[in-house]
Amino acid sequence: MRVVRVDCPHDRTRTFSAFHPVQGGYLNRATALLNKHIVPALTVLSENTYLSAIRAGMVSVVPLTIIGGLFIIVSFLPVTGWDKIVAPYLQLLQVPVTATFGLLSVFVCFAIGYDLGKQFKQEAIVSASMATVVFLMIQLKLGEKPEDISFSMDSLGSKGLFTAVIIALVSVRIQKFFTDKNFVIKMPENVPPVVYESFLSLSPLFFLVLVFWVIRFVLGVDIDHLVTTAFKPLVFALNTLPGILVYAFLVTMLWSVGINGDNAMDAIVAPIFLQFLAANVEATAAHQPLPFITAVGFFTIFVNVGGTGATIALALIMLNSKEPGYRKVSRLSLPTQIFQINEPIFFGFPIVLNPIFMIPYILNALILTTSTYLLMQWGVIHKPFVNVPWTTPPIIGHYLVTGGDWKAAVWGVLSILIAMVVYYPFAKAAERQRLKAEAEGKAHE
Repeated sequence: MRVVRVDCPHDRTRTFSAFHPVQGGYLNRATALLNKHIVPALTVLSENTYLSAIRAGMVSVVPLTIIGGLFIIVSFLPVTGWDKIVAPYLQLLQVPVTATFGLLSVFVCFAIGYDLGKQFKQEAIVSASMATVVFLMIQLKLGEKPEDISFSMDSLGSKGLFTAVIIALVSVRIQKFFTDKNFVIKMPENVPPVVYESFLSLSPLFFLVLVFWVIRFVLGVDIDHLVTTAFKPLVFALNTLPGILVYAFLVTMLWSVGINGDNAMDAIVAPIFLQFLAANVEATAAHQPLPFITAVGFFTIFVNVGGTGATIALALIMLNSKEPGYRKVSRLSLPTQIFQINEPIFFGFPIVLNPIFMIPYILNALILTTSTYLLMQWGVIHKPFVNVPWTTPPIIGHYLVTGGDWKAAVWGVLSILIAMVVYYPFAKAAERQRLKAEAEGKAHE
């Protein structure tokens, strides 16, 4: 099997190419068809400038959600009597949570604006600032008196995420249009660069403020409500079992044919999953039932156990394989898979465009998605409300992301065992096939 290298399936900032199995017949024809018609289109989608900026913006706020999550864990540690101990300090502990989750949309708007401005070769900090100013302006609420102007705090948090994304994209696009058409105020070149760049932004900023001021306050259009309504069907679908199953299938199927499934899908779903997480955090702080199952952590921790497709199970099965190649790859891969990195086994077996491994790879994602979703829906294990790094080892990640639910940790162990059962017959079939081919090669020699 000849392999062309692809980037790590867990590094969402990288690009990709396809694996090319050296096999004849139907698989070669199918591979050629995919590479000719489907891969280029999806590659363009994955490398789209706007989607890339959205992905970068989402990634940039991950540390904020992790920090906020740590204070959530301390505030609501699942230990008997802890609520009484922490009660006098609860308000203080909620300050970092509000400063992170409560201003999530502001940070996202700034980060997307910055990245898109950099890609468009604009002054990135100016691009980010312009987008943030426009976003903050449309979140203002007018009172009965002129001085009664305040921010809509809900929209500065998770509820304004979609608006923040759109405002950032539109603002930077307009900035680039003004720059390209030379509709800008240029100062003499001998002035300081900071002054020069600030005056360059004056025309597009004035245009943006004027247009959005008219839309939001003169015409009275509720932009947040409009955007939320437009995305509502997708938001609803991704918290349902059929919807998240479709997502799981698409991600693993894309990876199975050599396309970065995370890159292709993340720009669309990341704001939704992040919104779900923030809503679960708010519900936890208010001692209310958590509203969302598929928040951040559901897929990365509960479905991608030991790597996308739960491939840690495959490594465990093949640790003592009779076939030296499989055995060596599994032993090299296992230490990295403890930290959810399955690059060695993904490339070494390989899984991509290899029907024997593609089937259980996709099947495991669907099985773990379904079973985890139902367990959370039935209240057997807690829903995710703490964001942890995707490199957190399985079982530990299960425990942390649910705020310390030991039953979730047990489910992490069972998930690996289930994935091993699914992989086993396929792994042994591949092993027999490889051993037979090697035996025939030696006999021929």
